[in-house]
Amino acid sequence: MIVAGLMSGTSVDGIDTAVVDIQGTGLDLKVNLLVGQTFPYSTSLRTKILQVCEGDSISMAELAQLDHGISFEFAQAVLNIIPKDTKIDLIGSHGQTVYHQPPKKNQLGYSLQLGKGDYIAHLTNIDTVSNFRVADIAAGGQGAPLVSKIDLCLYRHCRHSRCLQNIGGIGNATYLPSTHTPKWQEKIIGWDTGPGNALIDLAVQKLTNNQQTFDFNGDWSRQGKPCLPLIKEWLKQDFFHQKPPKSTGRELFGHIYLEKCHQDAQNYHLSNADWLATLTELTCASIADSYHRFLPSLPSEVILAGGGSRNSYLKQRLQTYLPDSHLLVSDDLGISSEFKEAMAFAILAYWHVNNYEGNLPSVTGAKKDVILGELHKAI
Repeated sequence: MIVAGLMSGTSVDGIDTAVVDIQGTGLDLKVNLLVGQTFPYSTSLRTKILQVCEGDSISMAELAQLDHGISFEFAQAVLNIIPKDTKIDLIGSHGQTVYHQPPKKNQLGYSLQLGKGDYIAHLTNIDTVSNFRVADIAAGGQGAPLVSKIDLCLYRHCRHSRCLQNIGGIGNATYLPSTHTPKWQEKIIGWDTGPGNALIDLAVQKLTNNQQTFDFNGDWSRQGKPCLPLIKEWLKQDFFHQKPPKSTGRELFGHIYLEKCHQDAQNYHLSNADWLATLTELTCASIADSYHRFLPSLPSEVILAGGGSRNSYLKQRLQTYLPDSHLLVSDDLGISSEFKEAMAFAILAYWHVNNYEGNLPSVTGAKKDVILGELHKAI
């Protein structure tokens, strides 16, 4: 089956679009990426999305207009990527998260992704599966991370324990014990590790008056020196100590959090490069700290994906925190690090139409395995 996967994460960089050929059943899949491309949002739409993610109030009419605009751009991404002489059978669209609230005691969580599956199906004339998180949340889960079962499907290994570490706006990890470990599937865990690129990107945008949106390859941060006393203080934050399952987003690690970090830094008289190096260090230190806190042992291999996997300074700093783990990028294993998450939602859509459960309760905290997503038939 030829499936298009669509994903826009917390960095709101654009719509990652992957067309994949999927064959097989359950966890025994062959997944071949045919083509992948990222379609940037229009500047006005990206600005509005980020404002809403940061908590700006909008009217219901404005929310409907934003939902419509995101749906249209997601549909256009599919229509603009279809390979010649290829018929896409199905779309799996994650949509754009604009609000995520993890469950609290005796209270279900809530997660809102804009980008209407029914409208995408109508515009493309292709069956579309969307709204993947709500079934897991209804079963008592976090609704995140949702890629862990895909990690299990694609990356399990008979000898090596592995951590799949995605570094988008927010970082998330999946720990896979060696399949030779007794009861290995029961020992799989996953969680959001904290900030990925979000704080770094926001700081770069602030320092350049939005002339730059990210620190390319970590070149700016590399010129600075991280302030380790600040890192030690920031890691006392409650989220980093909370045991999995757990998830987060820009609601916590956004502009307000960055401003607090900036205030904390005033006593240290950091240069701009020092400031960015320190925010990069927080990403690396929080990832490594969570491994030490929550894993039975450090993984043999750490496999990176997402935008952070292309930041050589970030990778260098992460390796210093995990000297005994072999650091790899997903591409080293033949799976695109850039389009891994878009591919994941293509797989989740494939599982949906084949009536196969897509969540991992040991990761999300759900009470049971559930089929994820809602199917919208082409009209």
